[in-house]
Amino acid sequence: MGSRRSGRWGLPKGHIEPGENSRAAAQREAFEEAGVTGVVSDEVFGTFTYFKDGSRNRYRVKVHLLEALSVAKSFPEKTVRKTRWFSMKGAIREAAQPGLQKLLQKLL
Repeated sequence: MGSRRSGRWGLPKGHIEPGENSRAAAQREAFEEAGVTGVVSDEVFGTFTYFKDGSRNRYRVKVHLLEALSVAKSFPEKTVRKTRWFSMKGAIREAAQPGLQKLLQKLL
């Protein structure tokens, strides 16, 4: 999924809402940002950190694996995001954050 600001490729991510755990947030964000629904793993697959768009704020991301079952034709951020499926090697090459690239390499 592409960043709204830079267009760089990454994973759907966002803040955990009150009453949510990281699994529920991952499921919600996958739909809101990419229209993807499916089965999200209970366990955190891994984490990475990054700085957003030149900010001094460091963000820590918990990553859950998701088995995609469907992709909606309409979803909340469809008009402001681009989406694309990659092979695993392509995803590693195109991922914007180095920490995400390293995490994805664990899936090979």
